[in-house]
Amino acid sequence: MAGLTSVPESQFAYVVVVSRRARQLMMGGRPMVDNPKSRKTSRIAEEELLQGLLEYELPAVPEGEDKEGKRRK
Repeated sequence: MAGLTSVPESQFAYVVVVSRRARQLMMGGRPMVDNPKSRKTSRIAEEELLQGLLEYELPAVPEGEDKEGKRRK
């Protein structure tokens, strides 16, 4: 799995990527955008993702498994 530079397809993955980057910024990381539009770390992280500056990996889903197979009955 190579690092991706496009926006994740699912909203959950989008939120996870942005929140992890925002946490890095809160801990002292430097923004990758030159002039962020906002001072909020979550907005800066979102801006970085939308500009394609963040690399991330999505876990591989094993073939044959779906949400229905994991539910208890």
